[in-house]
Amino acid sequence: MARQWPNVVYKEEGMREGMQIEDSNIPVEEKVRLLDALSETGLKTIVVGSFVSPKWTPQMTRIDEVVSKFHPKPGVKYTALAVNARGVERAKEYSPPLTIERDPWPRLNCHVCDVFTRRNYNRSQMQEMERWPQIVAQAQEQNVTEGAIGTNASWGSNFLGDFPVDVTMRFLERQHNLWDQAGIKVASVAMGDPMSWCRPDKVEESIEQVKARWPEIHHFRLHLHNGRNMSIASAYAAMRVLEPEDTLELDGTIGGIGGCPYCGNGRATGMAPTEDLLHMMDDMGIDTGVNMDKLIDCVWMLEEVLGRTTYGHVSKAGPRPNKLDELYDPNAPFIETMEQAKHFKLGPEVYADSFAPYTEPITSPYRDRLDQGLPLFEEPDGEFPWKQEWFPS
Repeated sequence: MARQWPNVVYKEEGMREGMQIEDSNIPVEEKVRLLDALSETGLKTIVVGSFVSPKWTPQMTRIDEVVSKFHPKPGVKYTALAVNARGVERAKEYSPPLTIERDPWPRLNCHVCDVFTRRNYNRSQMQEMERWPQIVAQAQEQNVTEGAIGTNASWGSNFLGDFPVDVTMRFLERQHNLWDQAGIKVASVAMGDPMSWCRPDKVEESIEQVKARWPEIHHFRLHLHNGRNMSIASAYAAMRVLEPEDTLELDGTIGGIGGCPYCGNGRATGMAPTEDLLHMMDDMGIDTGVNMDKLIDCVWMLEEVLGRTTYGHVSKAGPRPNKLDELYDPNAPFIETMEQAKHFKLGPEVYADSFAPYTEPITSPYRDRLDQGLPLFEEPDGEFPWKQEWFPS
């Protein structure tokens, strides 16, 4: 019986979260070329950049040119980050094609790490929490029936250390209590992780605690960074613990690039590589609608633009060859280099001069069956391989 997964909504952040930590001199034309290529992959939501002060994020200085020159594809939702009213007004000038994305719920939120929010936003955790009563009061005035809660730096900080799940829950409980006092239902929980402290057991425990305390919440949003290589495992843990009636929003970047200059890890921070995370989801039976071949083209294009290798793996080793015409040649020679490994997409020409030690062709009764269109393994009461003379009885 196929497992039932939650509804997963994926957002591609490479042009925003990724580019904000890269060279500010990347030509607009290259960004437009990459954005146009991403539009052809089947990705449903793409963040094109951010409308922020060039003083703080010089990589986004020419965002207006990027948005003016790229070619929107019908059916793709394009958004941009705007952290203040001025940014929203700038983004509105390009709507459409941009969708001015607003949180469906008024949300109480704060950073568990006071140091990070001071570095990144020039405001304290205390100032973030001071706004909570105002947000609730405005929701009441507007007769809002549902609100949301959230934390950032949810599981730990490079500047303050580890945050136990119970601590994060305390922040969420205080927020939930405010909505309860106002008679407003809480519909969504968001947990962010800018400094790569996510871990699958902590993410799982966090969601389990939320579900146990507030079973009416069915919407979860996770923004996971990958500096310690935990983001995909953490995303999977979230999928495992959620139900089919739940919605899980996830972010990632092609090549796994990204990071915040204020978190202390620079480009090493990264995010879940889109190609790796979506490849996992596709093989798990979660339909992403993404053409993996085109997505890998985008990663290779990104590496060309950046002049370096990115962090993802599927773009290097290729997707799992699940079809007969995708399987590797049993008589392929040694495959040793990263360039030779690209044969999954470029063909045997890339390893034509490689060393082959075999004196006779490699054959296998298993591969013969596949070539004949037969199933690799029969049912337990079938003949192959269970009743072959070479299979121990």
